[in-house]
Order: sequence, then C-alpha cells, then structure tokens
Amino acid sequence: MFDRLRKKLTDFREAIVERVKEKGKEQELAAKPAEAPAEAPAAPQGLRETLKEKGRAFLDRETILDDKDLTAPLEELELALLESDVALSVAEAILANVKRELVGKRKKWGANTEAMVKEAIRNALLNVFSTGGRLDLLEFVAAHEKPVNIVFVGVNGTGKTTSIAKVAKKLLDAGYSVAIASADTYRAGATEQIETHASRLGIKVIKHQYGADPAAVVYDAMNFARSNRKDVVLADTAGRMHTSVDLMEQLKKICRVTKPDLVIFVDEAVAGNDAVERAKRFDEAVGIDAGLLTKVDVDAKGGTALSIAHSTAKPIMFLGVGQGYDDLEAFDAEWLVDRLLGES
Repeated sequence: MFDRLRKKLTDFREAIVERVKEKGKEQELAAKPAEAPAEAPAAPQGLRETLKEKGRAFLDRETILDDKDLTAPLEELELALLESDVALSVAEAILANVKRELVGKRKKWGANTEAMVKEAIRNALLNVFSTGGRLDLLEFVAAHEKPVNIVFVGVNGTGKTTSIAKVAKKLLDAGYSVAIASADTYRAGATEQIETHASRLGIKVIKHQYGADPAAVVYDAMNFARSNRKDVVLADTAGRMHTSVDLMEQLKKICRVTKPDLVIFVDEAVAGNDAVERAKRFDEAVGIDAGLLTKVDVDAKGGTALSIAHSTAKPIMFLGVGQGYDDLEAFDAEWLVDRLLGES
C-alpha cells in the first residue's frame, strides 16, 4: 500500500538531509577567519558582529535552514503529493507544516538529521489528519441513547452495502444488537444483496416494496429497533452521484425525517480527488460525520484519506482492507503516517 507516496517522502527526506550536510560544510568554511594583511584596517562594526555570529554558530556546531534551502525539495514534494491524489489545498497545508517544522530551527551538526527530518514530515502529516479529529464507533454507540441511527451514504459501486455488513459484524463482535434498514429501494437487487449479508450474520432486515419511500423504511426500522430493544440501526441508502439533484433531495429527506445520529460517507480510496469532491458535496447536502474508505488494500497512492480528512474537517472512521467481514480496520492516523514513512 502507498508505495509511490512513501518513495516520494523518502526522496524528500534524503534531499533535506543532504542539504543540511552541505550547509554544515558551508558554515564551517565561512566561520574560519581569513588571513588578513598586517596593515589591514579594522572591520566595520556590522561585519564584526556577523563574523561573531558565524563564530558562535561554528562553536555551537549548529545549522539553521532557511526558505531557500527547502525551495527545490518542497517543489518536488508538492508534485509528488499531487500525483498521489492529495488535493491541492491539502498539499499546501502539508508543505506549510513542513516549513514550520524545519525553517529557522537550530540543529546540532552530527545529530541524527534523518530522524529530525522524518519527525518534521510526520508532524506535518498528523497535523493534517488532526483537522478532522477522531471518532471511534464503539465509543460513540456506548455513549448514545439506543437505538443509534447510522445512515450510510455515497455514490454507486463503492462497496457501501458490503461495508455496512462489515460494520454490523464489528458491532456484533462488541456485543451490540443490530438491525438493517434496506433504504435502497430503487436499485434492482439491492434488498436481496443486503439480505444475503444479513442472513449470514443473523441480522433482521427491515424492507419495503421496490420503489417505496426510503425515509419510511428507515423510520420503520427505528420503530422496530425500539420495540425489539436493538442497539443500532444501519441504513443502506441508494448510491447516488452528488450531481443528482432529485436523489440528493431524497437523501436530505431521509436525514430530516429520521434524524440520524451518524452519517457515514463511503467511497473508494482509489477514487482519489473525485472522492474528495464527492465527500465535500455530500457534506454540504446532509452533513457527514465521518468517512469510510474501501479498497485501501489496492490503493497505491494514499492521498485520498489525507485529503478527505482535511477537506471536510471530518474524521476517517474505517478502512476497508479486503473482502471478508473482518477486513475493516479502525482508522489510525499514526498507523497510516508510519506506513507512508516506511516504519511499518
């Protein structure tokens, strides 16, 4: 996973390490006093102060990076981020964080420069993820009045229905009871698909006839959950493009009528910037609370998670890493950053 971006981050780190070494040598040479003629006049006050500063830096064995030192490596890093599906605004935020970590900071010569640069990149990436905060599903369910209404939204074909089954399995494993609302009433075979998953997991599906009002399905599912003491209702809505006005209005009605406790946006990690734009549009329409990215196991770039978290200021909750019901990982920003930095 994320091989391309990981390599580019390594290239950036190596470029900065090399520049630190070069600047250290330059500073050492500059700090050595040149032999002056015997009759040479005394240096002006300003020049004497500059020489003193260089002398102090030399004695302290420190190097300070400035903007010019990072210009070329940062340009390369920006290009690498954009090629890895990191949105432009997110790439700019990462670069600003890296500069803040590195420029103007005194670093001891002979210290572990590579570790220092890696830590700067690590902090920059974690700062991007911190924009969206953190949301743990099991903690959320434990803290909320039952039944908890969770609505899943997204475009067609991103693995939303399978992801709902995975979330259901995780809730069952934690000891919670679950019901599923088949609110995708427009796609042929949608109810049959979710019923197949539910049957395997031993979960009740609430459904209406084909073409029924999906808001009514979720409403009835919540009533069923209350009557039967179910802890959580997972609502499978129809996949829709964010540009479909009628279907987005339908989704707004579902959220207005049933008042979900959580709205989870599902999309593919391999969709790149398309997923970022869709997440933003769904958030504008109904207010998403978290993201779930599928097909992370085949994502060679890694920028989508970074971009959605920063662009929507909403957390990534889960990563789909396979086809099995247990192939759903709770998102951990430090885990992903460690992957990108080649530490795991």
